[in-house]
Amino acid sequence: MKTAQVNGENIVLKEIEDIKLNGKKGAIVKVLGCGLCGSDIVKFRHKLAKDGAVLGHEIVAVIDEINSDTDFNKGDKIVTSHHIPCFECTYCMHGNYSMCQHFKVTNIIPGGFSEKVFVSEEHLKNVAYKVPNNITDEEISFYEPLGCCIRAIKRCSLQNEDKILVVGLGSIGLLMSEALKALGYKVFACDLLENRIKIANDKGIEAFNSLDINNFERIIKEKTEGFGVDAVFMTSGADKAIDVALNSVKMGGKILVFSSTPNNMGYANNEIYYKELTVLGSYSPSPKDLEESFELLTSGKVNMQGLSSIYEIEDIQKAFNDTISNKILKAYIKIG
Repeated sequence: MKTAQVNGENIVLKEIEDIKLNGKKGAIVKVLGCGLCGSDIVKFRHKLAKDGAVLGHEIVAVIDEINSDTDFNKGDKIVTSHHIPCFECTYCMHGNYSMCQHFKVTNIIPGGFSEKVFVSEEHLKNVAYKVPNNITDEEISFYEPLGCCIRAIKRCSLQNEDKILVVGLGSIGLLMSEALKALGYKVFACDLLENRIKIANDKGIEAFNSLDINNFERIIKEKTEGFGVDAVFMTSGADKAIDVALNSVKMGGKILVFSSTPNNMGYANNEIYYKELTVLGSYSPSPKDLEESFELLTSGKVNMQGLSSIYEIEDIQKAFNDTISNKILKAYIKIG
């Protein structure tokens, strides 16, 4: 079967032996397509993935072979996430599911950029869903990243009338904005690229250019009666975005960190102290977050139609390159 593997500075196609169940519980699925996640880019660019690794986890697939106690059957089109918590360790008992060791070691095998993938019985029971006919493969591939956004929103413990600023309008920033809007919050957003700002505005999200920082801060203060926003969601991976967050959030507000930054910079201690700010992180979703993600997408409450650029698996290197150079918002790799 065909796989796309890390090979030094490139992603290359390689044939490997077909995978089989061989009596194991779970399913072998034929991958229709897989979204290219920002974490895939980070692993590739910073050489965190070894040569031979198959990246990708945002899969849409059809069950080809199954041995399961679930209601899934051969021929079902499914969407699944890639990690499952144990629900029993100290991290799970405190709601920190993505810190669970079992969560970290479970995965789809060999990875999403592959013609076939093994999906375990645990995946089928906890994080897999049948895909209805009312949604495209590209749209439902946002299932796992939207689950990540829902997890972040929950961790922020927002109040109904809160005003939120999303910093960064890549695919995750747009997805976060859509999720916040769908859950009833007033959302503002900012970016440096006018085409992304236009996409957000077309979606009914008030978005502004933060390049002129003084003008941007004036706008935010005007929109919030001079207080600043109640919470900032940091979906930008730029170090300079930290200043945007600190200058936009109101005293006593929250900053939710949802991205890494190149220089691993932090938030000024005295800013946090004197303004009584809450700075918290969020990483990956629980099965409950994924259940809510599936409902929001299949009901149309969150609409990501038309945001993905489709690439054949033979062009996966171009998909990586175009994502890195900001030529596109989101790549969807068509495989089956």
